[in-house]
Amino acid sequence: MRNTAVNLNRARFAILTCVITFGAVALSVSVFPAGTPPQDKPLQYDVNVINIEVSVRVFKGDTFADHLTINDFEVFENGKPQQIEAVYLIKKTDIKREEGLEGSAPRMGRPQLARQFVLLFDMSDYLAEVDKALEYFFEKVILPGDSLMVITPTSQYRMRWDVLNKKPSAEIKEELAGRLRRDIIMGCSEYRATIDTLYRILNADPNGEFGGIGGVNNPAEQLQLYSTTLSRLEALRKVDEKSLLQFAGVLRSLPGQKYVYLFHQMESIPQFSPQAVAMKMFEDQGDPLKVFAYMENFDFNTRSFRFNVEAVKKAYADSSITVHFLFITKKPPERLPVTAYKSSKDAMDTKKDVVMVEHSEDIFSAFGEVARATGGISETSVNAAAAFEKAVNASENYYLIYYRPKDYKANGKFHEIHVKVKGGGYQVSHRAGYFAN
Repeated sequence: MRNTAVNLNRARFAILTCVITFGAVALSVSVFPAGTPPQDKPLQYDVNVINIEVSVRVFKGDTFADHLTINDFEVFENGKPQQIEAVYLIKKTDIKREEGLEGSAPRMGRPQLARQFVLLFDMSDYLAEVDKALEYFFEKVILPGDSLMVITPTSQYRMRWDVLNKKPSAEIKEELAGRLRRDIIMGCSEYRATIDTLYRILNADPNGEFGGIGGVNNPAEQLQLYSTTLSRLEALRKVDEKSLLQFAGVLRSLPGQKYVYLFHQMESIPQFSPQAVAMKMFEDQGDPLKVFAYMENFDFNTRSFRFNVEAVKKAYADSSITVHFLFITKKPPERLPVTAYKSSKDAMDTKKDVVMVEHSEDIFSAFGEVARATGGISETSVNAAAAFEKAVNASENYYLIYYRPKDYKANGKFHEIHVKVKGGGYQVSHRAGYFAN
């Protein structure tokens, strides 16, 4: 059924506020039916024995290090060394090598290697490279036993592992791409319209009528209308912390390895150029309130975190979710006759009064931290397909390390995990820790 929690006119950030609603939307007849594929036998433990699973990726330069043994790893919990029980070398969904301490095998079953993929598109424009990313996913990535969820600005789609046996992957890809294109266009219409309104406000003649949105009869009214519209834009892009935490809890309950690929498109906001702001502040230097308003809306306009990043990092790390943050810098040709700049500093040399300045600093910083805390990567690229392929390649080979915490107590506290590889020169990534519940 369709997810009724999302207003079709909400902006792109609705996907981050409503991801918890797991309504299944059918592609064609039943391409994406709800359901969970059969899984391998869960890990079994002795009564009162807790084994912690850590997915670890080790690279030497750009090459995955697949030669490591159990003796090459060291695990620390809250700074204290731990005894490693077993290590598995995994490639895609196959166990290539396994090692364990003598006597550990009876306590442990086989790892669950089926994969839960989540493709989350936080984009205001549909880019052609997204087609290529989907084509790569269906041709090279998804395997029998895997499951897929796709989250768009208006809808959610789920696909069981056996769907590829019913339809050609190319046909599924084309149908999904069409749905994604439609959802982005429909779901982000209000966001794009608000950006257009900001541009028109700045280009209005303060001494005349302002193109159909309302009267702007002086610079003070122009500045106030800009500030009000900017606040509306911020409301559209609100990130709901509660939904993010609930989403982590839902994914935590799913078996197997969990991967979230967040495609976030760079945002640009119409602003007065630094030169124009300086001139207006000089002209209005006798009005401190107006000078401050110019500084707040333009010179000092930076976006700060809107949610508890630390809480989200710990929740996703605890859920064993690997988050890859893909920051896409490509945008289609500007709908507005204005030049885009990556920052206010880059816009300093322009003589134009109105410019487009990138403002993604809050999302970029916050979800970059979440990715690192879960063992994922943050990738900035003009090409969505290339960024996705790099993130997938960084995920497919890894080690599963199991250890039994010393003096374990279910006190609800977050326990930090640190994995080292002997010998040095390696790049090691893994989740930051877990809650002892």
